[in-house]
Amino acid sequence: MAKPRDDRQKDLLRPALEDIIDLGHPLVRLAREIDWGFLDKRFASVCTPGAGQPPLPTRLVAGLLILKHMHDLSDEVLCARWVENPYYQFFCGELSFCHELPFDRSSLTHWRRRLGEAQLVALIQESLSVAHKMGALATRDLERVVVDTTVQPKAIAHPTDARLCHRALEKLVALAQRHGVKLRQSYRRVAKRAAIMVGRYSHAHQFNRARRALKFLRIRLGRVIRDIRRKIDGSEGLKERFAELLALAHRVRFQDHRQRGHKVYALHAPEVECIGKGKARAPYEFGCKVSSPPRRPSPRAASSCCMPRPCTATRSTVTRWGRSSPSWRAKPASPRAASISTRAIAATITRTSSASGSPARCGG
Repeated sequence: MAKPRDDRQKDLLRPALEDIIDLGHPLVRLAREIDWGFLDKRFASVCTPGAGQPPLPTRLVAGLLILKHMHDLSDEVLCARWVENPYYQFFCGELSFCHELPFDRSSLTHWRRRLGEAQLVALIQESLSVAHKMGALATRDLERVVVDTTVQPKAIAHPTDARLCHRALEKLVALAQRHGVKLRQSYRRVAKRAAIMVGRYSHAHQFNRARRALKFLRIRLGRVIRDIRRKIDGSEGLKERFAELLALAHRVRFQDHRQRGHKVYALHAPEVECIGKGKARAPYEFGCKVSSPPRRPSPRAASSCCMPRPCTATRSTVTRWGRSSPSWRAKPASPRAASISTRAIAATITRTSSASGSPARCGG
């Protein structure tokens, strides 16, 4: 994939957006205050230089993500409004009015998968920087920060030992076929039958038969793991491709529903944790911890960042910064200095929020 580039130019046959919109509109004023170059450097880092079609311009992607979060829109509604709203297009960097989308809606999903913690932190830093420059956020409002946490549920199937073992076996066999690794036996048919019978026996309260079917499934998963390890021995490239999935399959094979500590609840999302919140409707939730540091005393500006990491206890932590730093005593001399200092404060807040809580986990 090539690096993203913005090659949009003015059309001589169509009027510019600046000539047909109100330059005092809030979105126009906000677009002129945001440092798009700062976001471009952070967003472009997720794309490795190489052959292939360059991705969408980073300003277009960042603008769409900001508009989606500001107005709480789905991807479909966001794309529909973008086509009919010239202010949305100007905010995303368009020079002339577009009557159709210059991108596919699935591009938003691809970009969300590429973005990591550093890019999300960059959005928080720039939002606080713009709020500081426009007067919506004062320096004294960041002296005291309350870090609150909650659970962001993950869209995964309810984890059971039989389901996880069956999915691990299927993924290993599919990966082996994709890379030309010929297995002695795949056990797909008998593994599917065993996974079904575990559920049927458990529903009928025939737990001895259910345990035998689960043991049969684990034995077949172990045979596939050992067979793949023998076949890829000596090939560093294949070892690197199979390393992550083999490690997850090995953990799934030996984990038990009674064990405590970190377990695998989804093969496609190993960062998911089982979090107990004491709800009568759902005593346990499967997802990630979300840290939200709203500023005090006014709750107007709040930022949140979801980081997949091991679950910690959900409790509030109050952090106070001392006033010994020169940046807190007086207003920065220039808007550029204000934005830089606010971005540094935002990075400190994000690191503090991600580290809050005690390392207590729910065993499931």
